[in-house]
This record gives sequence, C-alpha cells and structure tokens, in this order.
Amino acid sequence: MLIALIAGSVGYFMVLRSQSFAGHTLAHVGFAGASGALLFGGSPVVGLLFSCIGAALGIGLLGGRRAQTSWAHGIAIGTIQTFSMGLGILFLQLSHSYTENIYAILFGAVLGISDQDVRLIVLTTVVTLVGLMAIARPLLFASIDPDVADARGVPVRFLDYAFLVLLAFAVAQSVQVVGVLLIFALLVTPAAIAQQVTARPGIAVGLSIFLALFFTWAGLAVAYFTPYPVGFFITSLAFGTYILVRLFRVGRTMFIRQRWVKSLPSN
Repeated sequence: MLIALIAGSVGYFMVLRSQSFAGHTLAHVGFAGASGALLFGGSPVVGLLFSCIGAALGIGLLGGRRAQTSWAHGIAIGTIQTFSMGLGILFLQLSHSYTENIYAILFGAVLGISDQDVRLIVLTTVVTLVGLMAIARPLLFASIDPDVADARGVPVRFLDYAFLVLLAFAVAQSVQVVGVLLIFALLVTPAAIAQQVTARPGIAVGLSIFLALFFTWAGLAVAYFTPYPVGFFITSLAFGTYILVRLFRVGRTMFIRQRWVKSLPSN
C-alpha cells in the first residue's frame, strides 16, 4: 500500500514531465545498487536508495540546464543506464550465492521483504510525500511551462533536482514489489491512465493513487489463489485497464466526430 501510494503520486509528475525514461534508468541503477549491497552483505533496500539517489543527482548534473536542448538530458540518462547495467552484471557474476535474491530484485517479491525493510519503506514514504507536497504547486508550473516559470522566478533548476531525488525514492520502493523489469506497472501506467481520463491535476493525482492501490490489492488477491507471481497480475491489470481507457477515448472521439459531421448543414 505504501509503495502504491508513493508510486501513484510521484508517477503523475513523472509522466507529466516526460521523464519515464529517467524512471526506467533509475530502476536499472537500483538493480546495480541492490545486487552490490547483497554482494557485500548489506540490505538491498539501502543499496537501492543510495544508488538511485546518486543516479538522480548524476542525471541532473550531466543533463545541463533546461534551456539547452533535450538531447543532453537523454544522453546523460543513457550513459548512466549503460554504466549501471554493467555494474549490475559484474555484481551478478560475483554473487553466485545470491541468485534468488537478485531474481527477486529483477521481478519483484512482495512476500520477501523483511520487517527492517518495511520500516525503511515507511520512513522513505513519509519523506517523499512531505517533499512532494512541499513542491507540488511550483513543480506543476515548472512541468507545464518551464520557460514561463523561470521568468516568474520559480527555481526550475532546483525543482529538477528535487523531483529527481523524489523519483529515486519512489523507484527504490516500487522495485521491492514489482521488480526492476516491471517498474512501469506502478509508476507509469496509473498516471498515464489518469491523464487520459482527466486534465485536472488534483483529480488526476488522486485517480493515479487509487489505480496504483487497486492494481496492487487486486494483484495480491488473485496471486493468493494461484501459484503465479504477483508482479504478473499487477502488470496485467494495469496494462488491461490502460488498453480499455485508450479504446474508450478513441471510440468517444470517433462518435463525437461523426455527430459533428452529421450536424453540418448539407449543400
């Protein structure tokens, strides 16, 4: 529930700011950090947090100013992603006795989280939500029109760094449930569905959180009665809902267009 709550709220701004690739990269960096922590006998959650925060700051530093073209930001993300994947492969090769734990990091293992990890997730959830609420209004302004926000005195550059750090917290927590390879199920899909349904930010954030919670609860409930992994059901529910919403929007657009054409006066 905590992971779905934070993923739904942070995911809305991530999709709005077109930073899904950054979230994907942070998940791969988290894999390297978690596998490295396991290799040296540490907690994978701590490894996830520190590696994701470091990568978020690195993306902000290498991406340059927002006034520059967007290709610099993409190059920074791609560079960090490839380097982190190399580290992850190295740690995977060295940690022969931790294959099961690394599999859980890649694909998720909600039932394998320890009590200590849960306490750390509670702490990071509180920090992330408080930080997001503190910068929500200026972050929304800077996400929609960064140039105008900068001209009005909004600290756009600081908000870039702050949001990337919050995104790092969200990724580090979400990986515990759905894994590195399925991270988009909670971070991207609920937010994408919400933005398809409404353009009002408050309602969209609430809907994104609700959908993330629903997918998590439903996935856990279905997985309880089957031998299949929880991540499969969470991602399947998210994907199916997104397809239904898109089909509904396409059908509604076609219906409105046909009615508009019929209402035109004939020659």
